[in-house]
Amino acid sequence: MHLSTHNWMRAEPLEVTLKRIKRLGFESIEISGEPTQFPTKECRPLLKQYGIRCWGAVTLTLGERNLAAKDEAQRAKSVDYVKSIVTRVKELEGTEITIVPATVGKISAEGTPEEEWKWVVDGLQEVYAYAKSCGVVMALEPLNRFETYFLNRGDQALALAEAVGPECGVCLDVFHMNIEEVDMFETIRKVGKRLRDFHVAENNRLAPGMGRIDWAKTVATLKEIGYTGALTMEAVAPVDRTPATPWPNQVELNPVDISAEQLKFIQDHGSSLLSEEFYTMLYETASRTLLPLVRR
Repeated sequence: MHLSTHNWMRAEPLEVTLKRIKRLGFESIEISGEPTQFPTKECRPLLKQYGIRCWGAVTLTLGERNLAAKDEAQRAKSVDYVKSIVTRVKELEGTEITIVPATVGKISAEGTPEEEWKWVVDGLQEVYAYAKSCGVVMALEPLNRFETYFLNRGDQALALAEAVGPECGVCLDVFHMNIEEVDMFETIRKVGKRLRDFHVAENNRLAPGMGRIDWAKTVATLKEIGYTGALTMEAVAPVDRTPATPWPNQVELNPVDISAEQLKFIQDHGSSLLSEEFYTMLYETASRTLLPLVRR
């Protein structure tokens, strides 16, 4: 196992992210799933410069992106979007793509359970065939019920992966499991060899070490099932705007350019523009918490 990270949680140049994580013992990155935001020709030399490899990418399933949409044309565009992210992972010599099938933040269905299951399976099977041709592995990620109605638990993701294809995998996220699973350690065991990616954040979605998750038991369970992939940091810090805040330096006062869509995505996750000082503290805490367990 090794430490990895997403880079959608703070608007900053990729080089800033890479410089930080290299210093703290991270080995890879999952590039944000916006096709034009981090061009391959710009990412590749930076990854090489800092000795960080591309682990993969995660889809940003927002707006009209929805494999469970009733509209056939919308589903087709969504499939094309996911395939474009597969292409970027291939170009960056990455390993996997984490896929959230339905629009994040959408909590109402457009069809019957049977219809939506078929729509999603059909779309994912098209992506699956393309990903296999690219040498990229798929990992289907369940989110908590407040972010999606479609896929919330590990057993659901496992059933969907089995319906898509024999090499289709699952991504588990500790924050979401803490909400939805009766026993997240048993969920890890049940997913077993289908586990392709593992996202880490506390029960409060801060960095590992800032909440109540048992990280020693979590890493030990991953080792028990033979998982050798990434522990991908996805801390999405809530912004404390009250006088009780323990982080007076939390909010970025001089933000870099950020698209309205990305800002909305971050804010919809209960966060906002974060200062580099505060964001670095999250990564330092995660490194202190997880590296000794990974290396044990």
